[in-house]
Amino acid sequence: MTCPSPLGPGVKTQHEYCDVLTGRDPKEGILIKLPPHRGPVTLRFNLHNRHTYSEEEVRLKRGFASYAAGIGVLTMDNTLLSRAAVATEFRTAADLLERISGGAGPGGVKAVAPVGSEAISLELPAELSEVTILGEKLTVIRADGQPATYTASGRPIAIVSDVTVEYVPAPVPAGRSR
Repeated sequence: MTCPSPLGPGVKTQHEYCDVLTGRDPKEGILIKLPPHRGPVTLRFNLHNRHTYSEEEVRLKRGFASYAAGIGVLTMDNTLLSRAAVATEFRTAADLLERISGGAGPGGVKAVAPVGSEAISLELPAELSEVTILGEKLTVIRADGQPATYTASGRPIAIVSDVTVEYVPAPVPAGRSR
C-alpha cells in the first residue's frame, strides 16, 4: 500500500493509519498494488471517521460532531468498483477508537484520531493489478447543528487502517522452481 498522507501508528494497537483524501485522479489516492494472483482478490480494510480532538471543546460541552464519510475504490483508469461509507458521532474522548502517536499533544499524540470503525470487504476482479481508494464526500454536523459538506480535492475526509489482500498466488512459470 502506498499512502499519500500517513498519520502514523496507533498508541495502543500500533496499527498504521492513513488519511483518505478527496479527489478524482486515481494516482492521488491510496494505492494498493495487488500481488500476482489467480482468480478474484479480496480487499479488506477498516474505514474510520476523522476527528480533530480538543479537550477544551469537550470540557465546554461543544465537542459534539456527527460524521458521514463516503469513499470509492477505483481502478487506475478511474472505473468505480465500489463505494463504502462510515457514520459515527463524537461526544467524549471515550468515543475515540485510539490516539495516534507522533504529535505535539500531551503524551506525544496527534490531535487527529479515528472515530468509529466500519469493516469493508470487497471482491476485486481477477484481471486487476492495482486499485486506489479516494474520498468522495464528508458531511459534518457540529454542536451548533449546522451541517457542512466537504468535497474539495486533496482534503482528508476519513481514515483507513488494517489494509489486507487475500488471494490465490499465481502459478509459478514453467522452468522455475520455488
